[in-house]
Amino acid sequence: MKKTNGKRHFYSSEGTFYAIGLNYKKADAEIRGHFSISETAQQSILAAAKAKRISSLSLLSTCNRTELYGFADDASQLIHLLCEHTQGTIEEFEQVAYVYKNEAAVAHIFKVGTGLNSQILGDFEIISQLRIGFKRSKKLGLLNSYMERLGNAVIQASKRIKNETEISTGATSVSFAAVQYIMARVPYVSEKNILLFGIGKIGRNTCENLIKHTKNEHITLINRTKVKAEKIAGKFNLVVKEYANIQSEIAQSDVLIVATGAQNPTISKELLYLKKPLLILDLSIPKNVSPNVSENPMVTLVHLDELSKMTDATLAHRQSQIPKAHAIISEIEAEFNTWAQNRSFAPTLKALKNKLSAIKEGEIDNQRKKISDFNEEQAEILSNRIIQKITTHFANHLKSEQINPHESAELLRNVFQLNDGNHE
Repeated sequence: MKKTNGKRHFYSSEGTFYAIGLNYKKADAEIRGHFSISETAQQSILAAAKAKRISSLSLLSTCNRTELYGFADDASQLIHLLCEHTQGTIEEFEQVAYVYKNEAAVAHIFKVGTGLNSQILGDFEIISQLRIGFKRSKKLGLLNSYMERLGNAVIQASKRIKNETEISTGATSVSFAAVQYIMARVPYVSEKNILLFGIGKIGRNTCENLIKHTKNEHITLINRTKVKAEKIAGKFNLVVKEYANIQSEIAQSDVLIVATGAQNPTISKELLYLKKPLLILDLSIPKNVSPNVSENPMVTLVHLDELSKMTDATLAHRQSQIPKAHAIISEIEAEFNTWAQNRSFAPTLKALKNKLSAIKEGEIDNQRKKISDFNEEQAEILSNRIIQKITTHFANHLKSEQINPHESAELLRNVFQLNDGNHE
């Protein structure tokens, strides 16, 4: 571990900790779509990471961001992993991406997991996706103690912010923003015909919010795999129709919500034979609705990027809660960084203790031979206490903000010729 420009950085035999990715701030929906990681691609990336002996890696891919968190010798290892298993290129990534390491990476994950870095402030859906990614990695043996502890700390911060602040007031997710948009612009919404095409996570959440807030009993669900649609419909008491009927179902609809998760558009102007206005909400990344639908004068097309920019009367109040959220994050993040610092010292201090113990054993053995009435028991007690005091003194020294702990630990290793497996 070393201290640079007032920031402590962590080193281990596993490499440096990185967070790399891109999000809605610099990458539009099309570019984000290039780097979207499908379920199959996620498995492939993790398998490739194991093959490359990357010790710990977790993935996050949502409509608004794609990120990789893990240990590597260099950030380029993670960037290549991402680009090799998505449609994005390294050149494209470099134009819109960010790369954080060590404490900066930790700070970034806290902001993401608590919804402070989301398009809609306080989006608490993100933490469940982060949790799923960490669980998947742990199951595959790709989650070391550092990242597991970090994941638990971020989850703890998210829970506290949700319970102790009002940052979730109003539209805190794209799915709820979609419902707000529909309710604000479609009169008598409870009587309208709503068609949900696809059962991606946002689509399911939107459906649940629609039922809860609009009391609409005219919601129809279509999915390419009807069995999956029927499973979801059973939870919400929806009508399921065959994919073959999609054209006629669209013609009868007032609102079409698209969340298919396909890599190419699934809805185009050729499917539209309309006799009344149709509001289309595309909640997919990459976009699943072709822009050519707007050529039909009866169509209003809204993409989730527009929904994410929605503001409501509670936005100012949610923003007023940010300082409280930051205070909670600072507290938990500081606890984690302290633990991480102590974790990085541990191998060196253990090696020092073992070295001193070896010296003690040799000296006691030597004195036993020289002194006829040598009190070995007292010598053991005394020398063990001295060893404990010495290692405690070094531990406190390494924790001091006044020194460069990385250089001090290196000096310690050189003076005592320690091999703790913790070199850069």
